[in-house]
Amino acid sequence: MPVSVPPITLRQMRYLLALEETQHFREAAESCGISQPSLSVQVKTLEEALGLTLVERGRGPVRLTLAGREVARRAREILDATQGILDLSVTLKSGLGGTIRLGTSVTLGPYFMPHVVGDLRETSPDLRLYIREAAPRDLLRELHDGVHDLILTQLPVSGATLSTTRLFREPLSVALPRGHPLTAQEVLGNDDLAGETILALAPGYALYDVIAAVCSETGAELSRDYEGTSLDALRQMVAMNMGLTFLPALYVESEIAGRAQDVEIRPFRGRRLARSVGLVWRTASGAGPAYERLAAAMRGTARRFPQLVLEG
Repeated sequence: MPVSVPPITLRQMRYLLALEETQHFREAAESCGISQPSLSVQVKTLEEALGLTLVERGRGPVRLTLAGREVARRAREILDATQGILDLSVTLKSGLGGTIRLGTSVTLGPYFMPHVVGDLRETSPDLRLYIREAAPRDLLRELHDGVHDLILTQLPVSGATLSTTRLFREPLSVALPRGHPLTAQEVLGNDDLAGETILALAPGYALYDVIAAVCSETGAELSRDYEGTSLDALRQMVAMNMGLTFLPALYVESEIAGRAQDVEIRPFRGRRLARSVGLVWRTASGAGPAYERLAAAMRGTARRFPQLVLEG
C-alpha cells in the first residue's frame, strides 16, 4: 500500500527550492516575499510531513541533505508541470501573457532584448518578462535547475529534455584599430587575416569556438595573452592596437554604427561567418506554445535589423 503522509503544498516546495538556490534562509525568504521565520516554519513543516531531514542547519551556507536534494529535484518537476498548466491557461485565454523568466548571455541580451521588450509592451501588455543575464557556462545549468524558464543563447544546444527554436543568424564583422592598414579595404577575406593577432572572449563563451575556427582556417594567430569577458573589453583592446577581433552585428549596431568610435568595422567575406541564435526551454515545462509565440514576436523584432537572417 502507498505510504500515507500529511498534505504537502506547492508553497513548501517553492520555499525549499529557493533555499537550495540561495543557500541562505534570509535571502530565500526575501526572494519569496515572506519573512525568514515564516519560511523556516514552512520548511520544517515539510520535513515533519515527510519524516526526513531536508536541510543541513549550522554556520555558513545552508545546504540540502541528500534527501533534500532528491525532494527538491522532484519538487522542481512538479512546479514545472504546475506552471505549464498556468501558462497553457493564459495562452488559451489571452495569447502571450503571464510571467516568463528569461536567461540570456551578456554578449547578446543587452543588444537585442531592449528592442524586444519595447515591442512586447505594445503587443502583449499582459506579459511580464523577467530578464536575467548569466555567464554562458551557467545558462544551461540554471535552465535545468529552474532558475530560468527559457534562455536566449547561441545554438546549437543539445539535450534530450530540451526544446529549441531558431530565431536568426547574426553576422560577425572584423573590428580593427584606427589607422590599421586593412582599414583601406571595404571588405576583408581569408588572406587578409593571415598572420594577424585575433582577440577573443574566454573559452567559456560560445563565440570563442567560432573565432578559434576562423583563426585555424585563415592562418591568423589567436591571442593567448588576453581573453576578454565582454564585447566592450574586446573593443577596447582593439583600440589599444593589441589585435583584431570579431564583433556580432547587434553589438555593432548598438555601440559603434553611426558614431565616432575608436575602432573601425569591416565585413568579413572569407566565409559566411555568423552565429545562430535561438530560444531553449525544458520540454517538461509544458509551456511550448507560449514560448513559440514569444519566439515569433522576437523574429518580428529581428526583422527591423536587415543584417540579421531570420530562421525558424
